[in-house]
Amino acid sequence: MTIYIGNLSYRATEEDLTAVFAEYGTVKRVVLPTDRETGRMRGFAFVEMMEDAQEDAAIAELDGAEWMGRPLRVNKAKPKEEGNRGAGIKRNDGY
Repeated sequence: MTIYIGNLSYRATEEDLTAVFAEYGTVKRVVLPTDRETGRMRGFAFVEMMEDAQEDAAIAELDGAEWMGRPLRVNKAKPKEEGNRGAGIKRNDGY
């Protein structure tokens, strides 16, 4: 399972998130996606922990908690949807 963390401060780092989630168990991986064009953080992250029970405890404790001045949104990450990559293509037919 992977944890989704939304409404993150743009100042948050991988080290910051690792420290917060380490209180609930062993952190396996932290991913902070960045914008392709600007290189800036996108305001959300994904965290993987060693055990599902640790992830469940972190979600229960951190969802809605204030961190770096913002209320976090923490839940189980939804699987990435396949086949939705063309949704942002602009039409060039005069409309």
